[in-house]
Amino acid sequence: MSSIWNGHGTRIRMCEVGTRDGLQMEPCFVPTEDKIALVNALSHAGLAKIEVTSFTSPTAIPALRDAEIVMREIERVPGVVYTALVPNMRGAERAIDARTDELNLVMSVSETHNIANLRMTREQSFASLSQVIALAHQAGVPVNVSLSCVFGCPMEGDVAESEVFAFAQRFAELGVQGITLCDTTGMAFPPQVARITSHAIKCWPAVQFTLHFHNTRGMGLSNVLAAIDAGARQFDASLGGLGGCPYAPGASGNVCSEEVVHALECMGYDTGVDLNALVDAARRLPDLIGHEVPSQIVKAGRRLDTHPVPADFDAIRERALARAT
Repeated sequence: MSSIWNGHGTRIRMCEVGTRDGLQMEPCFVPTEDKIALVNALSHAGLAKIEVTSFTSPTAIPALRDAEIVMREIERVPGVVYTALVPNMRGAERAIDARTDELNLVMSVSETHNIANLRMTREQSFASLSQVIALAHQAGVPVNVSLSCVFGCPMEGDVAESEVFAFAQRFAELGVQGITLCDTTGMAFPPQVARITSHAIKCWPAVQFTLHFHNTRGMGLSNVLAAIDAGARQFDASLGGLGGCPYAPGASGNVCSEEVVHALECMGYDTGVDLNALVDAARRLPDLIGHEVPSQIVKAGRRLDTHPVPADFDAIRERALARAT
């Protein structure tokens, strides 16, 4: 049996994106103090990184219009990286001023998706992000670049892997610290994941690669395992399974943080995450966003969570024992 089924204590770094990728999709505005309290709770759950917010224009993403306040007022727990999505120079200046630990820049490797989502061609995005990277280097702030639609585009279909690797090379040459390979619309499948992940890790060993999966077609966890088998050790996930993509009709959220942590713990991997604390944080979400969350761990509990026996269990047992004699 493959060693993937026995983690042997292998460390997997979990990056929580629900407070950005999840909340930005919600129609209701979560009060600023509740966002801060949620990030603080996640900070004490043992996560390696938290994508706190987005320094996008408040008119574009009104749900995160309080980015500066949230980033400035959260509790900073040593060892946790506090990152934020940054779309352009103005967003970078705001994020740096708010003491963001890392800037997460985004563009798509699909020309169609990039134009639809960012209103720019890929080359225009690359030129803009190159300026942001230069600014971040001047400020001494690390940069991660999230490449969208690595595993497929909802409008183009398959995306050539050569296009993915060409942009990875260009950003690596600019000195970014990390690159996230994003399954933006849940189109990835395990053999594809293994092939792309292993090639990326082999070609750019100095770059910290993160895998970002959605569970749109029910393959999120299997893709996580395929990536681990290919050498990946860092993953994005979203509390409660929140998230989605406006350009992927029917798309569900990101892989669920507590589901991934629960599964990996069962397999012997070390996520460093306190699962109880993570589940407690996820249980706050329905009251904050006004609806239930996809998380099966919130609904069903962990594998060995037990339930009380039926109220008339003793009588049932007595009857069963009587029939046996």
